[in-house]
Amino acid sequence: MDKSLEDELGALTRAQANLAEGRPLYRATVSKDDLELLAPHFLLTTRRVLAVVNVAEDDLARIPEFEAIVRKELAPPGSASENQVEVLGMSVQLEAEAAQLEPKDRKEMLEALGLGEGALPRMVRSAYHLLGLRTYFTTGEKETRAWTFHAGAKAPECAGKIHSDLQRGFIRADVIAWDELLAIGSWNKAKDVGKIRVEGKDYEVVDGDTLEIRHNT
Repeated sequence: MDKSLEDELGALTRAQANLAEGRPLYRATVSKDDLELLAPHFLLTTRRVLAVVNVAEDDLARIPEFEAIVRKELAPPGSASENQVEVLGMSVQLEAEAAQLEPKDRKEMLEALGLGEGALPRMVRSAYHLLGLRTYFTTGEKETRAWTFHAGAKAPECAGKIHSDLQRGFIRADVIAWDELLAIGSWNKAKDVGKIRVEGKDYEVVDGDTLEIRHNT
């Protein structure tokens, strides 16, 4: 048998053994090599899980309880699969009703029900987390923009999200966390009080960083 086919068969056999024991592959110990061999087969249980728990209006106060029950079932506490699962409790009916309202009325309704900002923003953040996506910002006098990058990306790669020229000519990044910048009020004020730090090519950009890219033209 061809070596590549033999390796693929081995990966499939090991995957089948896990599935036969009722263990989804995101909860199993699967090597990086096996994951690469299994990728062309698009096996569903290798995917991360975003579970939505629909609750009745009368059970809104029990959302944390229901989330914990489902999370324990999908990813037992302390297991390696904990970061592969996000569980989100909501009342789909109430969320649908709130979505029909004007923003001010929607906010008042959700807050009156103890649902805070509502489920949609939390669902977006959960999906981002599971996909390993993060956001950094650039800001100027006229606009502030958000840029999506993969967790662990270094500053030059993130600069390339704006334009490939910025990645090729990257020199450094001036950096401040978005919430700190917001509290100070402006980039120039943050610079005046020494809150802007300088990071080089090896800097791993953090979710919520605000960057000013310095580059060669």
